[in-house]
Amino acid sequence: MDLAATSALLRLLSDATRVRLLALLEREELTVAELSAVLRLAQPRVSTHLAKLKEADLVRDRRAGVSSYYRYNGELDARAGALLHALRDNVDDALLREDERRLPGVLAQRARAEGWADTVAGDMERHYSPGRTWETLARSLTRLVDPGDVLDIASGDGVLAELLAPRAASIVCVDASARVVAAARQRLAPFANVEVVEGDMHALDLGERRFDLVLLMHALTYSEHPAAVVAEAARLLRPGGRLLAATLARHAHRTAVEPFDHRNLGFRPDELRELAVAAGLGVLSCERITRESKAPHFEVIALLAHKAP
Repeated sequence: MDLAATSALLRLLSDATRVRLLALLEREELTVAELSAVLRLAQPRVSTHLAKLKEADLVRDRRAGVSSYYRYNGELDARAGALLHALRDNVDDALLREDERRLPGVLAQRARAEGWADTVAGDMERHYSPGRTWETLARSLTRLVDPGDVLDIASGDGVLAELLAPRAASIVCVDASARVVAAARQRLAPFANVEVVEGDMHALDLGERRFDLVLLMHALTYSEHPAAVVAEAARLLRPGGRLLAATLARHAHRTAVEPFDHRNLGFRPDELRELAVAAGLGVLSCERITRESKAPHFEVIALLAHKAP
């Protein structure tokens, strides 16, 4: 942000009502009537402030029947978002605490009037309800898989292995960081079928062991020689085994990934496909699977390949 943009944002937030609105809309999607009830302000006044926030692209709205629901724009420029978060984290005020206290009552009134599912239709994944989380979904879906013997390369602290362990015959987790390996061993200690070892994903020393499934989940962006990593994964597959890789799609946001020690800027689908083919694998699919809603809108591509029987 340049000085003019920063000054404009600070002028917009010089009104306390707009700060209160942003604080509420970052927590929940709300209508003008609901915001009016929480803030205890007239609806026309709330609408006027919302119009200014929407014009500045700090909030967005969507239509649902006869109502418009407003929400905080989670896709703001990273610098503008950082400024807003710094403001939020350093403001402690009785008005904000009162707004937060009244919000659950307004949401409960909405749920009684419409039913929770009706109020979030079309945007359900953004809203919490008891027990409905991404972790619950992931743990439930693993009950459908039978992965056999698994090798998790660049496994981190073992969160994926923890999900798969109840269904896998065995899992070997490999990571290059001694501290990360120690954390994974602690996490995975309850599972007798999981082994965690320290190793270089470019040259894995696992003897004669071979695997039904090899995972490269966000491993390739940490390599200056990704072809060698995919070749190692292919070497360690049993005939008929599968490789599943997920990685960032090619992007131009070097400064955004430097704090995470990325060694490259992702891959195009055709590049990832070529790595698998060069390693002697048959590609079953290679495509974009998701795009992040927040700037800079990183995309993720997934490769599924297999080794000929």
